[in-house]
Amino acid sequence: MIAAAKRLDTVQEYYFSQKLREVRNLQLAGKPIINMGIGSPDLQPPSAVLEAIQNSLFDAGAHKYQSYQGLPELRKAMADFYKNKYQVESNPENEILPLMGSKEGIMHISMAFLNEGDGVLIPNPGYPTYTSVTNLVGATPVFYNLDEQNDWQPNFDELEKLDLSNIKIMWVNYPHMPTGSNATFETLQKLVAFGKKHQILIVNDNPYSFVLSKNPVSILRVDGAKEVALELNSLSKTFNMAGWRVGMVLGKASYINEVLKVKSNMDSGMFYGIQKGAIKALELDNDWFESQNKVYEERRKLIWELADKLECTYQKNSTGLFVWAKIQEGKKSEEVTDAILYDKDIFITPGTVFGSQGEGFIRFSLCVSSEVIKEAIARI
Repeated sequence: MIAAAKRLDTVQEYYFSQKLREVRNLQLAGKPIINMGIGSPDLQPPSAVLEAIQNSLFDAGAHKYQSYQGLPELRKAMADFYKNKYQVESNPENEILPLMGSKEGIMHISMAFLNEGDGVLIPNPGYPTYTSVTNLVGATPVFYNLDEQNDWQPNFDELEKLDLSNIKIMWVNYPHMPTGSNATFETLQKLVAFGKKHQILIVNDNPYSFVLSKNPVSILRVDGAKEVALELNSLSKTFNMAGWRVGMVLGKASYINEVLKVKSNMDSGMFYGIQKGAIKALELDNDWFESQNKVYEERRKLIWELADKLECTYQKNSTGLFVWAKIQEGKKSEEVTDAILYDKDIFITPGTVFGSQGEGFIRFSLCVSSEVIKEAIARI
């Protein structure tokens, strides 16, 4: 028996990989499971995007290896998107790097900047991949708590009390997943100032800007942000292109170049047709976002009704693809979600997946049709 690498001792199988296998087994056993667990958009990408990829298949060179930096016109489309939607200027030549999904960017950034033993500030609750990637590269997770009383914003007084001498990267994620809290511009300004003060690279993971939000914001809008900040973004949620794996990282040219050193050793470029589809998506006007959000608004109202049936409370001003709901006092998140799964055949995510600060909360996905949500309400 050949032993696995010791780095795998630091991580476990991703929760959703494991839990969805359990859900599939229940379905195979004949259970009519309603899956409200994951944020995989069920709506179609824009028709113009589908046409663009279809029309690209016969272009000269469409099936060859592509540039590690993506098509120049894709980088320009990303730069134009950031200028039009976030009022952020970026040089498409050297300040933008297309990614095969922003999730790979978490690994690339970590490999580019972290040495073994470096500290990494990770939000609790937060996206579990920040922790697993930190562990895989041999760095040390240092969790900073977010809480409901502070609207899930960083508590800078508490951050300043930490030993920051060895911290290299700070992960932030606004609009926040799983809670749906939006960063104020003041928070983003404080994050940039904090990064400058302590020489910490601030990385904002920003894939939910346009879902149920009318005021998308980028940390790169803050004056001087590029000195200490990178931003990840994605087309997965915004344009229902999760399986296409299209993301991007933006920031200072020297930082982007370090990430490129890692990326260029990991893949052989994004498929040409996907890049052409992504360009078309980034060129769409605001009508697309408005039509999408009408669907999500209808679904969210129904999820609120479902949460009421479960005697949960929630914030109506949150955004993103999820509803983060507080369960009754004294109950445990996983016990509640498992009971609903086995008694009502509904899969909802326990808040503890996202850290200890998620105890007492559950998360509903909006990636389920209104008809299915109504069926879930009827079951409860």
